[in-house]
Amino acid sequence: MSLVRRAFAHQRITNNNAALLLLRAQHAPVILAILEQRFTGEQRQIPAPEFFEQVTEDLQELRSEGFDLPRTAQDYVADWRRAEILIRRPSTESREETFELSPGAIAAMQFVDELHEPRRTVTESRLATIQNMLVQLVAETDPDVTSRLATLEAEKTRLEDQIQRLAEGDFDVLDTQRSTERVEEILNLVTEVPSDFARVRQEIEGLNHELREKLIDTEDSRSDVLEDIFRGVDMLADSDAGRSFYGFYQLLLDPERGLEFEDAVRTITERKFATELTPAQLRALRRMLPLLQDRSTEVHQILTSFSRSLRRFVQTQRLAEERRLNRELRAALKAAMGLSDIVRPTDEHNVALQMSRLDRISSISGLRLKNPGDYRVTQIAATNRTSTVSMAELQQLARSMDIDMHELESNVNTVIGDHGTASIGEVLAEFPATQGMASVVGLIVLGQEHGVWYRGNTETVHWHDRNARIDLFIFTERIGQ
Repeated sequence: MSLVRRAFAHQRITNNNAALLLLRAQHAPVILAILEQRFTGEQRQIPAPEFFEQVTEDLQELRSEGFDLPRTAQDYVADWRRAEILIRRPSTESREETFELSPGAIAAMQFVDELHEPRRTVTESRLATIQNMLVQLVAETDPDVTSRLATLEAEKTRLEDQIQRLAEGDFDVLDTQRSTERVEEILNLVTEVPSDFARVRQEIEGLNHELREKLIDTEDSRSDVLEDIFRGVDMLADSDAGRSFYGFYQLLLDPERGLEFEDAVRTITERKFATELTPAQLRALRRMLPLLQDRSTEVHQILTSFSRSLRRFVQTQRLAEERRLNRELRAALKAAMGLSDIVRPTDEHNVALQMSRLDRISSISGLRLKNPGDYRVTQIAATNRTSTVSMAELQQLARSMDIDMHELESNVNTVIGDHGTASIGEVLAEFPATQGMASVVGLIVLGQEHGVWYRGNTETVHWHDRNARIDLFIFTERIGQ
């Protein structure tokens, strides 16, 4: 790339990248301090009203120390949102919107943290990590069987020699300095994961938007995207971002690897050198796996939600309505472009447009108060009798609905892992019914297929603002094992 092209590329990033916009902002120190104060640890999403109150308190404290901050919290937050430092999203749990950090804001905050506390990049542990990755890449991409066998034989010989020396008592224990260096290297790698998740989520949202635009712009009802969706191909999961994420997600949720992960962390924290680690480092080690699992599960739920939304968009009348509106807009633009060569913007036209308006109220006596009695319901409310639903009807209902059985199986396994057994009520008490009644139906079907049915016994289950009495099913073993 030529010098001029590089200069233009850098200029475009400087003007559009959220990380650089944050670092170049007028009140960059204040913005960074507030975001670090509020989005700490696992606090990743904050409801909008609560965030406005927090920023108001922070601004008052900063003003008392001499910072010139004349505007309101709402004004500053609106600027941060327009600069894509913050992302505003609707909440899945309430009607309130939430704020969260953008990938650019996370990158800027990590960069500033490294300026405050520079990391020791030239360490033996980092070089060992690079070397091990190179050796593994060479071995796994080698197409020659003979060469790969020779490599494994050499590794086998090295391991046998090491075992022999260990049996003879000839071994070295890593010293405290090197051990703490490796812990720091591990935690440094983990700190990069939240920004990776944020970028994956942003890519998935962008892809979802592009697919909808492609469907609307394509008039052919037999288009490739449309046919793939109707054939059941998950366009989002089959994308580059989706495939990369699912590879990470499946590896992270592997039970065997999870146990190895937890055992390794527990052993490390019990080693003698662990006394040299800070409380923050020890806490980060213990929370490493749950944090990665929580973040990846959230991205998985978003990916699943977008996929279902895209299928509903295609299979309902919304796509046809959007296409009709798109045709009308294109026709209007085409007509306007054709008239632009004939009619000038300064030409006068004898056209009267009927504008909507509110009638002027001349007197307070013109107001009429609403009488709640006018809307009184005189009919007596009918009482609906509850009835028993058969298992066959529930299975048929589960087959006809798009129930996320994978999520429900994971919830059941988690409760069993914590308590040894699980009932449907206990699962719903720890994990909300994300699909409402559909989640309850799915759990009942799983109970019939994998649980123990206690005939004659019932339990009351609760979800959202509803409750129901169902037959008692007890899960005694993990599903899928």
